[in-house]
Amino acid sequence: MTKEKTIELKPKVDKISEEHLKQLQDTVNIVNNLQFNVGKLESKKHQLLHELFSANNKIIEMQDIFSKEYGTYDINVQDGTINWKEDEK
Repeated sequence: MTKEKTIELKPKVDKISEEHLKQLQDTVNIVNNLQFNVGKLESKKHQLLHELFSANNKIIEMQDIFSKEYGTYDINVQDGTINWKEDEK
C-alpha cells in the first residue's frame, strides 16, 4: 500500500505585500530615472557631435585658405610657424 503525499498549498492572494510593492516601485523609479538620464546624455552627445562636425568643417575651410595664402596648411598651432618641408625652405 502506497502512502499519498500531502502537498500544502499557499493560499492565493490578490496583492503583493506592501514591502514588496515599495521595493518594486522604488526599483521601477530608479530604472525610469536612469533611462531618462541616458536619454538626456544621448541628446547632449548628438548636439556635441553636430558641433564637432561644424568645427572640423571650419578647420577644413581654414586649411584651404592657408593653402591658397601660404602654399601649405601645415602650421604649428601653438605659435603660427609654417612647417616647411626641407625641400621647400
